[in-house]
Amino acid sequence: MRITHQSAYVLHRRPYRESSLLLDVFSRRHGRVMLLAKGIRQLKSRHRCAMTQFSLLSMSWAGRGELPVLTQSENDGPATFLQGPHRLCGFYVNELLLKLLHRYDPHVELFDAYHDLMDLLGTGMNTEAGLRLFEKKLLKELGYALDLEHESDGITKVRPDACYQYVPMFGPVRVERDIANKQSVRGATLLALSNEKLLDKQCLDESKRLMRTVINHYLGQYKLHARSLFKTY
Repeated sequence: MRITHQSAYVLHRRPYRESSLLLDVFSRRHGRVMLLAKGIRQLKSRHRCAMTQFSLLSMSWAGRGELPVLTQSENDGPATFLQGPHRLCGFYVNELLLKLLHRYDPHVELFDAYHDLMDLLGTGMNTEAGLRLFEKKLLKELGYALDLEHESDGITKVRPDACYQYVPMFGPVRVERDIANKQSVRGATLLALSNEKLLDKQCLDESKRLMRTVINHYLGQYKLHARSLFKTY
């Protein structure tokens, strides 16, 4: 099988033998694929651009089985350079995709959302809101879309002035303010996330806690190593 000129990002890479790499790639039309990049660590390799992360590439590969060989790679637009916390955000998102996406399962809309997020991280603007909206899109693509406008009965509308606990697979459960805790979120935050208008710090903080709770539920036993790196900033 031969696949040509696919828009793709490198999510992860690891050494293979003396001069090659195994690349975990997120492609627009074929989803996650594992590729063998032969000789890519040699200085004269024509595929060295495929060693970079966070930049859009055009890639081709060929071969049968679970490990096709990279046959072509080149930049497909301006390179994206992420630094400091923004680079850690990129690692975090890549790790989410590696742990939650199945191989060979295309997610065109999610790929486009990832592309937009990389552009946003490159500018360093509104990154917190961008991350929350990407997480929301990821959950929807996986079949775990959040109902942020109705309480857990699926009928009662969320009240902006009420306080909720979001229970994965059930939805927002209203709680009295006097027993609310750090995991509680305002109805106003749920609605802001639903409308993709996270405009104030409280909404951003609460939506971050909410998404962490939900994502941890679906990760199960898996832990995200990128989260521990944020403690250094």
